[in-house]
Formats: sequence, structure tokens, C-alpha cells
Amino acid sequence: MNLGVFAIASLFLLAVLGWYLSFSAGRLDRLHNRVETSWAALDAALQRRAGVALELASSGLLDPASGALLAAAAHEARESHNNRAQAESDLSSNLQLLFPTHADLEALIHDGHGEDLVGEVDDAISRVRLALSFHSDAVTSTKQVRDKLVVRLFRLAGRAEVPVEFPAILDIVRQ
Repeated sequence: MNLGVFAIASLFLLAVLGWYLSFSAGRLDRLHNRVETSWAALDAALQRRAGVALELASSGLLDPASGALLAAAAHEARESHNNRAQAESDLSSNLQLLFPTHADLEALIHDGHGEDLVGEVDDAISRVRLALSFHSDAVTSTKQVRDKLVVRLFRLAGRAEVPVEFPAILDIVRQ
């Protein structure tokens, strides 16, 4: 009789352990999907920001030197594949240099001309900040779960790569 109780208790514990491992693996999978989704949103926001910056550079609202500087940085950010983080960082630096405050951006509006474009630039910058925040949160959450002993011990992450943040523009965009 004691052997039967022990067998039932052992089966129960194995079932609970199996459920916990399955739950943890599912959670980790959802977190990895969240990282991929947040990266796609960040990528789209960065592409939109580069496009809007190119449009602003060619709009005639900026002086020629600032327009050329912004156009070069935006073009590089849009076309760069090898060192994209650096190109995005350069674009962020140029935008921060040209428009340290929201008022500096709004100062481009002359007699109602440029209002839509300035609004798009402001919106694009805000969307990058938001997308970067979501992506950073997703990466942090995923890394925290991956660092748990049970995840490492039972290799619940499988062959999924450890997610990484988009580091080069973090400090600039979060200002």
C-alpha cells in the first residue's frame, strides 16, 4: 500500500513538473515572438523616420547645409545594412543637433507651410522612442526568463538566439 501511494505521489510530481516545464517553454516561446514582433515594429519606425527625415531635408524648410547633413544621415540610415546601428545613431544625433527641443522643430513652420511635415517628423521620432521602449522591454523580459535555472537546465530555449537590444541609439533616442 505504501508503494502505491508513493507511485501515485511520484506520478503527480512528474505531472506537475511536466506542466511547469511546458508552461515555461510556452512562455519563453511567446517572449521570443514578442521580441521578433517588437523588432519588426522598431524597424518600421526607423525606416519611417528616415523617410520623413529625407522628406524634410528636401522640403526647403532647412538651410542648405542642414538639409544636406540630414539627407546624408537619413539616406545612410535607410540604405545601411552592414552597420545599421551606427547609421541610425548618426541620424538620431543629427536630428538631436538640428532640433534639440520640440520648439526648435516647430520653428520650421512658416505661414502654415510645413506644418504637416513637421508633425510627421515629430510623430516619427515619438514612434521610434515608443518602439524602442517596447523592444527593450521585450528583450529584457526574455533574457530574464532565459537566465532562470530551470530554463537553462532543461534547455527550454532550444536553439533560439539570445535576443539583443538595438544599442547604438538607446542613449540618444531616450532623451
